[in-house]
Amino acid sequence: MAEETTERLALFEEDPKGRRRRGISGLVGVVIVAAAFGGVAGLIGGTVTGLVVALVIALPLLYVMAVSIRRRVWLEGSTLIVRTWGLRRVDLVAATRLDLVVGDVRGSRTVSLLVNAGQRRKVAKVDLAVFSGTGGRELGVLQLRKLANALMNNTEANGLVFGELLVAELRAEARGSGVADRPLYRLASVAPSGKYVQRFTMEAVSRFVATLD
Repeated sequence: MAEETTERLALFEEDPKGRRRRGISGLVGVVIVAAAFGGVAGLIGGTVTGLVVALVIALPLLYVMAVSIRRRVWLEGSTLIVRTWGLRRVDLVAATRLDLVVGDVRGSRTVSLLVNAGQRRKVAKVDLAVFSGTGGRELGVLQLRKLANALMNNTEANGLVFGELLVAELRAEARGSGVADRPLYRLASVAPSGKYVQRFTMEAVSRFVATLD
């Protein structure tokens, strides 16, 4: 009898045009920042110093940008598969710590699940939703449901709390609730402004989930 294969479910939006736009925008940003630092250093120490400083600033920024553009995340059973330059696997059921993270960049807030397996390089981030103003986009129903099922089997990091949050999101969507009335948007909206990244611990998420219908 043939062995059953586990479906690999994409947890990202396949948008080549969007990736190209982000790449061009990121490249322009890197050039501006590197030129600014290099220009100041050049005024103080001369042309060679300015070029060296610009290069030192640009290289790590280019690396971070390239990793961001290449990054893909899939769910295979209860395992997250993350691709940057290589592949790494993080088991949702065996994870030792789970956090919800809200990133705030240029008016857009991204709600992500941060999964830590307690080992070096065994960390994964899953973007659950991106909101801008009163609109936005979320992971699909199938992706949210599969994530919720896997999280509810995690006992070490109390994944049940995070699973219940995703189930509440699915219920809100099934009821036809507007974006502003959905749990992930409500969480994103209470994150303090002016912080690039805001981490919500399991205890904070638990208190929030207890207030949901």
